[in-house]
Amino acid sequence: MSLSQPAIYLMTPKISWTSKMRSLPDYQHRHQNGGAMGCAAVMIPGLLRGPVGAICTQAASLRSTRSAVCHLSLTRVDFFIPGVSVVGGFSICSSPRLLEQERMIDLAVKYTNHPPALWIHNQCTLDSEVAVRVGGEFFFDPQPADASRNLVLIAGGVGINPLLSILRHSADLLRERANKGSGYDIGTIKLFYSAKNTSELLFKGDQICLTFQKNILDLVNEFPEKIACSLHVTKQTTQISAALKPYITEGRLMEQEIRDHISKETLFYICGPPPMTDFFSKQLENSHVPKEHICFEKWW
Repeated sequence: MSLSQPAIYLMTPKISWTSKMRSLPDYQHRHQNGGAMGCAAVMIPGLLRGPVGAICTQAASLRSTRSAVCHLSLTRVDFFIPGVSVVGGFSICSSPRLLEQERMIDLAVKYTNHPPALWIHNQCTLDSEVAVRVGGEFFFDPQPADASRNLVLIAGGVGINPLLSILRHSADLLRERANKGSGYDIGTIKLFYSAKNTSELLFKGDQICLTFQKNILDLVNEFPEKIACSLHVTKQTTQISAALKPYITEGRLMEQEIRDHISKETLFYICGPPPMTDFFSKQLENSHVPKEHICFEKWW
């Protein structure tokens, strides 16, 4: 995916990594096809106030505006890795609040033969340095006085990453409203998430990120009147755990489920394989949802 806004360059941030790579789920989960998902915490130079936990160290200073920080926290990053000629592009899965408070972002990187992914899984160590470029427009960043909106998030496979960032951001907005009585008044948030099986459903609630950001079912339980999820599996061959059963539907996500949530106050965010993204965006357009209420990301 080409970057849709002028790039912001933040040079030589530190990548925080444990000596034993923590992956998702259960730190070193292996999918049936042999792939693994690693969770990296990236420190942004010049924004760190001090050491953050055992895996972080102070980074060099860098001038940066707050708007640049917010843009970074809500989109994707490109990695320029020394000695690796191929640029790696990864979506941020953490909340913007993590960047504001801890000066860190979370990236979930699937194990593949793509050189940047291989480097992250096999060579990246504590304090490795890369250059980072950020850009894109796939984010939800309302201002306090903006009209209240409902969100429908539609994810397929690893397309959950940027949508999880939006979901976590929505939860932060709900907490701010509850604690302060002010701030953006967000409506309801519904997540539809489809994968081959429950092992492929990332961030569902039994995994741990380096920064301990809350996962999907944690947020559903914290805000039962505001956040809901529907998890779909298309090729499940094992028994589904009792904890997941209330949220799991076996079979593909159907267009009627999405249409039931159409309203003039609802925004739709879609990220997944291109055929899935094309299908649901077209279905929404055919149902007379304004194009400006449909935002999608497809980059693989």
